[in-house]
Amino acid sequence: MLIDSHVNLHAVQFDEDRDAVIARARTAGVGLMVEISDSLATFEATHGLAMQHPDIWCTVGAHPHEARHHLEMTAADLVALARRPRVVGIGECGLDFHYDLSPRDQQETVFRQHIAAARQTGLPLVVHTREADDRMAAILREEVEEGAFRFLMHCYTSGMELAETASELGAWFSVSGIATFKAAEDVRAVIRTMPTDRIIVETDCPYLAPVPHRGRRNEPAYIGHVLQALADIRGWTQQEAEARTTDAFFALFDRIPRPA
Repeated sequence: MLIDSHVNLHAVQFDEDRDAVIARARTAGVGLMVEISDSLATFEATHGLAMQHPDIWCTVGAHPHEARHHLEMTAADLVALARRPRVVGIGECGLDFHYDLSPRDQQETVFRQHIAAARQTGLPLVVHTREADDRMAAILREEVEEGAFRFLMHCYTSGMELAETASELGAWFSVSGIATFKAAEDVRAVIRTMPTDRIIVETDCPYLAPVPHRGRRNEPAYIGHVLQALADIRGWTQQEAEARTTDAFFALFDRIPRPA
């Protein structure tokens, strides 16, 4: 089945036609979507989408850009929200040293709270990392030594060395529309090395629309282009890519019941 593992349908870009976007995804064959929490301030909207639609599930967390607004948030707060129905992951969280919209020490502090929540709940952690390879690798190593947790390197565009470290620590990886961009050969080189049984796909809509929609608002209906790009990069058939990513998705997001 087609699964979009990372959507931001609560975003303002969808305020005019959210229901139509969801309908187009279903028409395109998308069977499941994971609506991602980027701030506790918008979590009710995120959770509401999951509660309203049987094919949408959600996470709870705060993007590193939002870390400065979540300094009082604890792992216990995340754990409590994760007890709600249809919450299947912790995050999106991590480090973003490209924009530095939150101070780096605050990003790290908030990220570690998410890791603790993932460890306590057993839910997968959705990790965002940008231009923070060395620090991300160090934190992941330190935290895994403290106690195991499952994690997804979402929309992975970082370097080979971090990918190797994360893979050794058991990470899953998600491939986005960036894999279709002409100039993204470095991203495709990393995709060729990702563990075969731990690769999934995402749109990260409304961002990063794949070719041939690049430059427009992205939406879940375009996930098939990402899946085809993954198949081409790995030398798989489209059916093989769909089967492999579906198996990997349900192995990671194991709170979601797999359809018979």
